Amino acid sequence: MKSFSGASLGGLPRQWCWYPLQAAALSFLMLAFSIAVSLAQVSSNPKPHEHVYLLRGFANIFSLGMDQIATKLEHQGIDTTVANYVSWPTLAEEAAAEYKSGRVRTIILIGHSSGAVAVTSMAARLSELGVPVKLAIGLDPTSHMTASGHVDRYVNYYIANGIGDPVNKGPQFSGVLQNVDL
Repeated sequence: MKSFSGASLGGLPRQWCWYPLQAAALSFLMLAFSIAVSLAQVSSNPKPHEHVYLLRGFANIFSLGMDQIATKLEHQGIDTTVANYVSWPTLAEEAAAEYKSGRVRTIILIGHSSGAVAVTSMAARLSELGVPVKLAIGLDPTSHMTASGHVDRYVNYYIANGIGDPVNKGPQFSGVLQNVDL
């Protein structure tokens, strides 16, 4: 077993081993700040309420921080749904139904890795259904995407020399899009 003090770990350069952990920690700090600022704006009016959809990435094992974020939000009285990224079409339909019924007025989407890619698709589908998204947050999306639909604010955190990609603003996008290279 190799130690962390060596020049490599499992044949990989040491900086490659620590870089994803540092990036993930920074991403989640930035995410928490963005959520707090955005929810502070909407939580002063509790009825109708907000719902946050958190989309995990591939295999549900690399995005477990979504569960921790959901727990913190639920302790503040905010409804959350945590799901794998492949369930975004069903979640979009459920979110639209909740919005159109008047039970939910603020929809927030957060995704990590493949879940960040799904956030873009879910926001576009909600727009097609006539439902605006207050905030969309992508954390290190795994493919190049183009944002579409009505999203008041879309913040994409990515690592330029890593796996993540920036999000482009499509012609059908309305709102503010911010790419943050960590």
